Amino acid sequence: MSFLRRFRSRRGIFGLVIVVVLVGAGGAIINSRTAHQGHGAEQGAKQAAKYHCPMHPTYTSDRPGSCPICGMDLVLIGDEGESDTAGMPSIDGLSAIKMSDPKRQLIGVRSTEAVTTYLTKNIRTVGTVEPDETKLAEVNTKIDGWVEKLYVDYTGQLVRKGQPLLAIYSQELLASQEEYLLALRAQKRLSNSPFSEVSKNSFSLAKRARQRLELWDIPESEIRQLEKTGKPKRTVTLRAPFAGYVMHRGATEGVFVKAGEPLFKIADLSRVWVQADIYEYEMSQIKVGQQAELTLDAYPGRTWMGKVDYIYPYLERDTRTLKVRFVFSNPGLTLKPNMFANIHLSIPLGQALTVPEEAIVDTGKRQVLFVDNGEGNFEPREVKVGQRVDGKMEILSGLFEGERVVINGNFMIDSESRLKAALSDISGDKSGEKAPEDSGGEHAGHGM
Repeated sequence: MSFLRRFRSRRGIFGLVIVVVLVGAGGAIINSRTAHQGHGAEQGAKQAAKYHCPMHPTYTSDRPGSCPICGMDLVLIGDEGESDTAGMPSIDGLSAIKMSDPKRQLIGVRSTEAVTTYLTKNIRTVGTVEPDETKLAEVNTKIDGWVEKLYVDYTGQLVRKGQPLLAIYSQELLASQEEYLLALRAQKRLSNSPFSEVSKNSFSLAKRARQRLELWDIPESEIRQLEKTGKPKRTVTLRAPFAGYVMHRGATEGVFVKAGEPLFKIADLSRVWVQADIYEYEMSQIKVGQQAELTLDAYPGRTWMGKVDYIYPYLERDTRTLKVRFVFSNPGLTLKPNMFANIHLSIPLGQALTVPEEAIVDTGKRQVLFVDNGEGNFEPREVKVGQRVDGKMEILSGLFEGERVVINGNFMIDSESRLKAALSDISGDKSGEKAPEDSGGEHAGHGM
């Protein structure tokens, strides 16, 4: 009996141990399943999480870290404050986007209003002072002879109108003077001839002799002096046709000169030309008669007013510039040939809608800007641009006055807008209006 009791006691203890072990094992199995399920959910969440670079949105990763392109910290996609932009206008290749405040601050987004303003095109160039070609004179003789006396003997000398330049001795001229004097005496003797034909011929002979002297540019005053004195002059004096500077002297005292040989070149510098180059893209703004302002580094603070006198009909092949001629009055003869002159043209263009030029993203095929609709919403907009004036871009169409446009960070916005449009095309999401325009390709200035 004692043995039986002892056996039964042991069986109860053993059963209790088995029950405890089974309960512990079951709890461990349940805890293990629970832990495994929790770990699996965490792993799924981690696998679903995606990170990308704010500067290079095309780079994505399934775990945090740094961008291998620029080194910036990766940002969790979906944790940036973006919301659905369905219904917001888009254009081909670009989608409307929404950015969180931290991201906008990170890339430094700034915007400003499109305003209507009065535009004035300022064109600045450098030109060279030249003599006015219409006020140049070349002094020469129409007869052969010797330079017997030189009154102006150096280049650069200022001469007055009518001032003697040189005296030339010519045997042919001396013979022509004597012939004219003989014709005058014959005319005087035969003027009362009873034969009208003789009188007429003597008059005609004297006239032809006088014309020969005139054709040789003998001044009228010297011909009258010859008629008065009846004595031929040994030399003829050449005089300055107008006041100016001697730009070239080809005569030397005592030398023999031929008819037509240039002896002096005189320039009247009371009015000068300035030859300047205008870039090809500015040529449409230049018109004959426009006012121009001239300044010189040699005379700071002084200005000369002139105008566009002539626009040359061809471009310089090497520089792709258009030659333009300006004319300026030169009181005091301060403007001297071969000086460099600064030219300023101020051309009014009238009123126009403008934005800062940094707002425009030029793809080469189209011009795009991003309209800031507030609360981080940015809308791509294709526009047609006009003149670029002093950092402002004229908007011809595609934008209204008062709308805000992005002027800083727009290349980053452009990249994200392109990425979103590309992902939408891949996923088949066609939400938002899209203009049937050419996407224009990748824009310049930001590596993807």
